[in-house]
Amino acid sequence: MGFIDDAKKTAEAVGEKIADTWEDTTERVSDKSDEMKADAEVKKAEAERDSVHKRNEIREDLRDS
Repeated sequence: MGFIDDAKKTAEAVGEKIADTWEDTTERVSDKSDEMKADAEVKKAEAERDSVHKRNEIREDLRDS
């Protein structure tokens, strides 16, 4: 009986380790996804800012002419 009990405990430990690894991996993927979305939002905001600056420069140049 000792061998079977040891095998059960080992299998349970392996199962828990796999579950923990899976959870860690999904959290890392989620974190990376959030990071990429935030970066995309920043790039979009920067592009919009640059566009507004350029448009204002052009308008100012037209006013000065």
